[in-house]
Formats: sequence, C-alpha cells, structure tokens
Amino acid sequence: MGCPVNLHAKHLPADERRAATVEAVVELAATQNPSDITTTAIARHMHLTQGALFRHFPSKDAILQAVMEWVAEQLLARIERAAEGQPSAVAALQAMFMAHADFVTEHPGVPRMMFGELQRAGETLPKRMVQTLLARYGERLRRLIEQGRQAGELDAGLDVEAAATLFIGTIQGLVMQSMLAGDVGRIRRDAPRVFAIYQRGIRSTP
Repeated sequence: MGCPVNLHAKHLPADERRAATVEAVVELAATQNPSDITTTAIARHMHLTQGALFRHFPSKDAILQAVMEWVAEQLLARIERAAEGQPSAVAALQAMFMAHADFVTEHPGVPRMMFGELQRAGETLPKRMVQTLLARYGERLRRLIEQGRQAGELDAGLDVEAAATLFIGTIQGLVMQSMLAGDVGRIRRDAPRVFAIYQRGIRSTP
C-alpha cells in the first residue's frame, strides 16, 4: 500500500483489483467512521460501479475480511522485521513498538477499523480475525519478554502476561489519544518517550 488508489481500477487484474479495494477501504477509514463506509462509497472512491466491486467480493463483510487479512499480514511482518537482528530483548521490543507506531501513522484508518470490529455485537469473521491478530501479537511478545527475563535483561519476577498486555495497551492508548487530538503524527512523536517509561518498568534492576 502507500500509493493512491489507481484511477483506472476498472482495468486492473482480479488480484490487483482486490488489493486496490483494500487500499480504498483503509483510505476511507482514515477520514470517516468505518461503520459508515458503504459499498457505494468504496466503489465511488475507486471509480467503479457496485456491480464491478461485487464481482470480486460477495459482500461488505468479505471486503472487511480482506482488509483484516491485509492488516494482520502487514503488521505482523513489520514487527517481525523490526525485531530481527536486534542485540537484546529490550532493543527488539523497542523496535517493534516503533514499527507499530509507524504503521499506524502511515495507515490511520487501520486502528479505527480494528476498534470498530471489536465493538460489533456477535461473532463475525472480520472480528475473529482481529482477535486472532491480537492473540498472535501477544504470543510473539510473550516469547520475547520471556527470552529477556531468562537472559537477566528483564526483571526476574516480571509478570510476562501483564507485560505483553501493557505493551499492546500502551500503543492502543497512544492511538486513542491521537484520534482524540485529531493528530495522527502525535503517535510517532510520543512513542519514544512512552516506551522509555515502559522499559523502566520491565528492566532488571542492578
């Protein structure tokens, strides 16, 4: 993602059309309530008819499912790349924290959609996908935190589960504050200082 929706979307191959649809939804979610995004608005944003859109997605939920699949793939891949090759568990955690902050800054519609899906009543596939993403993210964090604890870098008595929960919750808090302030760039500006406080809470003391 990262480039504007192709104005000639009607001429794209099927795979590219689906990718362009995901991009359109993420772009729309950055400026409006995700629950208010209709298939008509998506088609209009892509300069398509609804009929053309539905040739690739049977329903709005199918579009949301594709968006959540993209989010999971992109976010998990980004934090994994950030953690690779870092010299310590804390360095890896910091790299992941900043990578997540960068991802949200680049795609502000994503957290709005995730929050929206989690608030939906009942079980939907997109909602389950958000829950799965958070579970996989938490599992990766717990492994890394436990690694740091075993290495003596993090406090020996550290509650690993709570530390992983706080990591994700801290990012979510930054996102919420940026949304309230109407300033998505605030996430990236505040992230280093906020992580520094988190780090002091989990590191081992001399």
